[in-house]
Amino acid sequence: MSDKKKKRRCLTIEQVAQELNVSVSQIRTLPKAGDLRGIQVGGRNIWRIAAADVEDYIIEAYTLTAERIAAGELPE
Repeated sequence: MSDKKKKRRCLTIEQVAQELNVSVSQIRTLPKAGDLRGIQVGGRNIWRIAAADVEDYIIEAYTLTAERIAAGELPE
């Protein structure tokens, strides 16, 4: 099965918040800010985020954190 035909597993905002151990409100801001890919379903502020996009977000967060540590922007 090609990558384009693979079924993408989507998560709710609540599921993503639980996965990252943060609040729902923190996750809800990420797609709107363009920091985490997501789709809005319908008109009632219902969002779905692909599990693969959550993994990409985590990888990017590790990279940015390492860069900030190397630059001395975060306390040791």
